[in-house]
Amino acid sequence: MKYLNLMLIFVPLAILVALLHLNPLLVFALAALGVIPLAGLLGKATEELAVYAGPGAGAFLNATFGNAAELIITVVAIREGLLELVKASITGSILGNILLVLGFSVLLGGLKNGVQHFDRRVAGTSAAMLAIAVIGLVIPAIFSHAIEVKSHEAVEYLSISVAVVLMAVYILSLLSSFLARRRQAGQALPGEEPLPAKAEWRLRQALLVLAISTGFMVWLSEILVGAMEHVIVSLGLTEFFLGVIVVPLIGNVAEHLVGVQVALKNKMDLSVGISVGSSLQIALFVAPLLVFVSLLMGRPMSLIFNPFELAALVAAVSIAGLISLDGESNWLEGAQLLAVYLIVALAFFYLPA
Repeated sequence: MKYLNLMLIFVPLAILVALLHLNPLLVFALAALGVIPLAGLLGKATEELAVYAGPGAGAFLNATFGNAAELIITVVAIREGLLELVKASITGSILGNILLVLGFSVLLGGLKNGVQHFDRRVAGTSAAMLAIAVIGLVIPAIFSHAIEVKSHEAVEYLSISVAVVLMAVYILSLLSSFLARRRQAGQALPGEEPLPAKAEWRLRQALLVLAISTGFMVWLSEILVGAMEHVIVSLGLTEFFLGVIVVPLIGNVAEHLVGVQVALKNKMDLSVGISVGSSLQIALFVAPLLVFVSLLMGRPMSLIFNPFELAALVAAVSIAGLISLDGESNWLEGAQLLAVYLIVALAFFYLPA
């Protein structure tokens, strides 16, 4: 966190460069660098508020606002009408967490600590939840082609219905964790980061940091999204590639670093929980929420993903599930996860607009 705080210098620099209407590529780069420490502050402030809220409500806060940074960026993108970029960022976040973050965690943790172990039952439950999430994203895409022939509105109703079901599953998973935690007298479950016994910040400080970092996050998100069109033209990238690879990395770097750090400390349960838990939050909470947000903003977004995204999601969930079956990991499995992510990233890079 201390190193991330040094990057806060990029926040005023990005705003200044944007106000002066300088090179859009420079604006985009500085805004992206400024978003990273703000995302870290948002996460830290949420953790501090969770301590004051207590184990039950605190776990709910962490589970609900863990991806606040990316949620803000995507809401701004929806307002600008970049719906394909938003859907691509949903796919990219899931892929990034279960392939890139988990891959680096397993690789570096294995190189330092040898074979690492984690709770196989928890990993199995998480893999099943990931499978349900992917099913919820695959089914609308498959059926939409047949449904749209009859009625385009029916496709939107299907997306809304699936969004409701996914959010219901997410709420049930939170309820299950809450009940399990109560049975264990408020202790953290395997794969969940325990809340500190005492907050490092005062309540007023946590609320103030949350409010200020959220405000600057919205500002930088507008700058970031506003510069994307110039980046696409100048670098020859597609909106789809930016959404799948670049945006998720920018919004989740702080959380990614935490996952790798705890793996190096041989806390593989927690590392797996961070990467898989974040993927579940994106698929079961953020994606459905964005559907309703888009409706409120008058820019309805469906949960119909293209075949390339679906193929990548199925491949990622399959390889992650296979690796987690035995409850142990080594550096080679980390390299395998990273190899799959690299293959997917290259395919998306060469995919034409």
